Order: sequence, then structure tokens, then C-alpha cells
Amino acid sequence: MSQLRKQGLTRRALLSRAVAAGALAVAGPGFIAAPDAAWAVEVTAVSEHQMATLLQMARDIYPHDRVGDRFYAVAVKSYDSPEQKDVVAEGIAMLDEAAKQAGFDSYLSAGWEDDRVAILRSIEDTPFFQTVRGGLVTGLYNQKDIWPIFGYEGESFSQGGYIDRGFDDIDWL
Repeated sequence: MSQLRKQGLTRRALLSRAVAAGALAVAGPGFIAAPDAAWAVEVTAVSEHQMATLLQMARDIYPHDRVGDRFYAVAVKSYDSPEQKDVVAEGIAMLDEAAKQAGFDSYLSAGWEDDRVAILRSIEDTPFFQTVRGGLVTGLYNQKDIWPIFGYEGESFSQGGYIDRGFDDIDWL
């Protein structure tokens, strides 16, 4: 924080500018802030670019307009570890290379979701993609705070089962 103040810019000012710009902000080494809410993710083993790419990748693999980025950040945070560092670095490099072959500077620079999905399809058979996709199933959907968005009320066994507890009350299907 003192480094930001030496430059004449407080974290609050930096974050407010990031919100106005509508993009993830790198507020310092190992810190990515959200444009739309009060959350941030700290990275220690992977780079900010790699974490931002994983976050966008997660959103493109399992897109939900009503689910905030903070849930996706929690889902991919497990890849920020010394054990996953090399796998993530190689996978993101491969993803960025596929984006360059498609005419973009990087995966993140592909502005349209359709373009990013096409890039993902080009690497979908790789172990990196399959690992991230598989990890997102539990990393994203096992978060209890996300369940109300989908109308899921949690397990029902302890309360008598679904037959007696609204198995057919979902209104969004």
C-alpha cells in the first residue's frame, strides 16, 4: 500500500478508476480487483495474467450471467499453488498461443465470447482444459452461496427428502 501512496494513488482511487473502466485491475503484485463488486483475489504462485485468464476461462466454460465473478474466482483459486504453477503456466501459454493463431494478442484480448469459446474448443482435448473444466464442476457448484441463484435449497435428506420438500418448485426450468 505504501508503494501506491508513493506514486500518489491510493488503493481506493485505483479501485474506483478500475470500476469506471470496467476491467479487472491489477492493484499491485499479486492482487486482482473486481470492477463490479467489493472483492479481490490475491495470487501467490501464478501471475496476475494467468489468474485473470483462468477466471475468464471459467466464465466461458460455465457461463452464468447471474453468477458474479467472485464465485468464479473462488473456483479457480485452487490453481494458485506451487503444485499447479507449472501446469497453469504451460496451459495459459498454450491458450494464448491458440488465441494468437486466431488473430488475437491473447485469450483475454478476444473481446467476444464466441471468439473465446472457439479458442477453447481448439484446446478442449488437452489435459489442461479437462483438468480446469473438471475442477470447476465442484469448485463452482459446491459453493453454498451460489445455490439460491439456481433455486437449489441444498440437501433434503435431513429434512425428509425431496418428495415432501418441493422437488417440483423450481420455476426457471
